[in-house]
Amino acid sequence: MLEGNRVSRISVRGFAVASATAVTAVGSVVGVATGSTAQPNDTQAATEGTTLLLADIPAGQQADVQVAHLEAQADAQAIAADYEARKDAEAEARKAAAQQAVAKKAAAEREAEKKKADRAAREATTTTTFAAQSSYTVAQIQAMARSMVAADQWQCFSNIVDHESDWNYKAVNPSSGAYGLFQALPAGKMASAGADWQTNPATQIKWGLNYMESRYGSPCGAWDFWQANHWY
Repeated sequence: MLEGNRVSRISVRGFAVASATAVTAVGSVVGVATGSTAQPNDTQAATEGTTLLLADIPAGQQADVQVAHLEAQADAQAIAADYEARKDAEAEARKAAAQQAVAKKAAAEREAEKKKADRAAREATTTTTFAAQSSYTVAQIQAMARSMVAADQWQCFSNIVDHESDWNYKAVNPSSGAYGLFQALPAGKMASAGADWQTNPATQIKWGLNYMESRYGSPCGAWDFWQANHWY
């Protein structure tokens, strides 16, 4: 055999010698990148018995064979790079979601603390501003309520009192015995806000506001429920 022929007889095992061989090579890489159970040596197994020498391929097709191999190799590298990029992006997304969850929780806790502090401040103001007296006008009762209820919740709060008692802190339902501004039933549960619940509108307001916030989240939450059910 001529020396020149020996140089050209290059083994192309592993090359994409034909289209089917190129597809097999790419498929093996895809399987690895996507978690397939295929093993890295599947490509070698698939090409066993197909070892060709470059000299065995017609001269006019040798360039095509080499191009096919290079294209298959480039495709495999692109698939692997894309897989790694997706993994990195998913990891970053999980990290960002965790950070957002922590931030939302912290914001919710701060908001809850702020509401608690605001309510305590309003209640303290009411206690020092309005002294107990024998009777109260609607204007006085509403002034008490305004000092205790957040501005953005006032209209909802007022709507409920309008419908329940028309701001009569001594209103009694003759059938059920519900009592006061909020028609509490049983009436005695307003004692949790103060022993003077029967005669002091401020005590009733304190109880009613706490009831709306604890059960519905806010006076507006209570008003939404009231509109749908005509009770709360």
